Amino acid sequence: MTPAWSRAPSSRPSGPASSTSSGPASSTSSVPASSTSSVPASSTSSVPASSTSSGPASSTSSGPASSTSSGPPADLRLFVALELPHAARAALVAFRDAAADPAVWRPLPPEALHLTLAFLGRRPAGDVATIEGVLREAAGPAPRLAMAGAVLLPPRRARVLCAALSDLDGTLAEVQARVSDGLAAAGVYVPEKRAFRAHATVARLRPRERAPRAVEAAPEPLEFHGEALTLFVSRLHPHGARYEPLVRASFH
Repeated sequence: MTPAWSRAPSSRPSGPASSTSSGPASSTSSVPASSTSSVPASSTSSVPASSTSSGPASSTSSGPASSTSSGPPADLRLFVALELPHAARAALVAFRDAAADPAVWRPLPPEALHLTLAFLGRRPAGDVATIEGVLREAAGPAPRLAMAGAVLLPPRRARVLCAALSDLDGTLAEVQARVSDGLAAAGVYVPEKRAFRAHATVARLRPRERAPRAVEAAPEPLEFHGEALTLFVSRLHPHGARYEPLVRASFH
């Protein structure tokens, strides 16, 4: 995903999401794009681009590559999201399989499940360094969350099937506000007018299909902590978007 669901990338989790404390930033390093452990290291790192939804990943250096060596760098379709631990993604997959009729919904793969916090849209590749600084400042205590039922978004003419997420101690709202405010102050993001709504998208409506009015299945009421604050690039493909992490800021 959160900007909110309406602006989440295609294939695409609404995504589907914030920010957190003002502790000192640690140095950056190159790390793989795989999920972190439940107690991530307190560092911000640039990560190589690897596929997280479909198709092979294209390798990159520690930062986004320019489109050509002679021309200006290509714009990147960017969003900031909360990465989820394995147990949370497994619970979302189980909910997706129980709730999403594959004839109606296009399911998202486990590695594409996340909580979108801010959808930036197309930005110059040079903005990545600025965004990294914002995320480093925003990442504080890991948000404590819980699965909170099924939701269809938008409420009218739904296009995505999601699991709502509860912010158990208010840290998610604090993280999202720091991310949103920091990105806006840096001039790389225009905050959404609608209130932030925490959710993880598990499936997207297929073309020419109509979403049901209600969802009978519900996700397991699992409690968990957010894994990392991550800047993703969304690369569009005929069969859906592929999300590649560019920068990861671990929680304290």
